[in-house]
Amino acid sequence: MDNSKSGSERRHFILVHGLGHGAWCWYKVVVALEAAGHRVTTVDLAASGAHPARIDEVHSFDDYSRPLLDAVAAAPDGGERLVLVGHSHGGLSLALAMERFPRKVAAAVFVAAAMPCVGKHMGVTTEEFMRRTTSLEELLMDCEMMTIKNNQGTGVAIRVGPEFLACKYYQRSPAEDLALGKMLVRPGNQFLEDPVMKDVDLLTADNYGSVKKVYVVAKADVSSTEEMQRWMVALSPGVEVEEIIGADHAVMSSKPRELCDVLVKIANNLNTYY
Repeated sequence: MDNSKSGSERRHFILVHGLGHGAWCWYKVVVALEAAGHRVTTVDLAASGAHPARIDEVHSFDDYSRPLLDAVAAAPDGGERLVLVGHSHGGLSLALAMERFPRKVAAAVFVAAAMPCVGKHMGVTTEEFMRRTTSLEELLMDCEMMTIKNNQGTGVAIRVGPEFLACKYYQRSPAEDLALGKMLVRPGNQFLEDPVMKDVDLLTADNYGSVKKVYVVAKADVSSTEEMQRWMVALSPGVEVEEIIGADHAVMSSKPRELCDVLVKIANNLNTYY
């Protein structure tokens, strides 16, 4: 990757992890973006990464997304707008931030991520993912379902298993990254029954729909397949598409330099000021 800063401007990226992961998973991309002269913020969503909450203490998808929402809200009005980058399930938290703070976001980049659309409820992406799975056993492998209780009642969380991580998440990533994932992944809640996930009017054309979106297709992803990723792109006409050949679901681990190149390319083509 060419880290030359000539002809480019300094941008502020906020990186959002996927289900069960944390800010830690972006470590390679953080180093590359900072070496290219950009400012980078990583967030731990609630009960993820180093966030202190337990999973049963997070009562809603809004609460879960709060660290991201607070980070975006803190961006000064009238200043440089942000480049949000979401991976996997983190794309849904991105969508919530875009809907609430559209003028603070110059672009949203969905990296092999759940990308909802205007006019449909956010949970439609998870529902389609489940519909395309031939069997629950094939989907879950050695993942464990956990019963949790919060203010919304009894729910289910997922503890991602090491075999799933090895075969469907990090299968093309270095062994060190797989080992790190096995040590640091925490149980995750998809909040399938949360009202936010079921609200067909939540995402509006004036807010969420007005923000520039780029989808990064992971071509070797066997978790959220290329077909599934392109299905989400087709729901939102006008979304720009970038491809990374050989990237597994953990794009930031398997192809960090290529991902950084894509992010820098996107940022260099933006007007990030109001």
